[in-house]
Amino acid sequence: MSIITVVSTWIIPLIILLVLLAGTIKKIPTYETFVEGGKEGIQMAISLLPFLLGMMVSIAIFRASGAMEAFVEFLSPALHILGVPSEIVPLAVVRPISGTAALAVTTDLIKEFGPDSFIGRLASTMQGSTDTTLYILTVYFGAVGIRKMGDALKVGLIADLIGIIASIIICTYVFGF
Repeated sequence: MSIITVVSTWIIPLIILLVLLAGTIKKIPTYETFVEGGKEGIQMAISLLPFLLGMMVSIAIFRASGAMEAFVEFLSPALHILGVPSEIVPLAVVRPISGTAALAVTTDLIKEFGPDSFIGRLASTMQGSTDTTLYILTVYFGAVGIRKMGDALKVGLIADLIGIIASIIICTYVFGF
């Protein structure tokens, strides 16, 4: 058995044990604290449901309406000149919105083009180089009541754009197109 397997098997139980030991040493009622945290977690999950539902419905409407395909068609000539495959645009658009939808798009691209294709490698790199900015802002900021998120939105979307551009440049350089 490799060391990584042993570490990955035991790391979570050891962290839990350390937390319980630290709580016991500090004379903190660990079980009662755990139960309180569980109640707060359930309340947080319930408060997140409307935000998650709104995000999921919006994504479904955007894809089902044909707006995504129209957007890709509109950008295709410019992308062709830049040497960027237009098939990657849905991932670039959906990734800042939803990680699950982006994973579905990445899975579809890899099924269609293969994991070792340029598009498969680019999709995988883009998936790891960007984040779900709108999802994070909607769900987490909404859950804690933050209403003014303009600067966080700008920075997050700029970081996503840089991640997308960097993915394209690096994959083109490393794997060729």
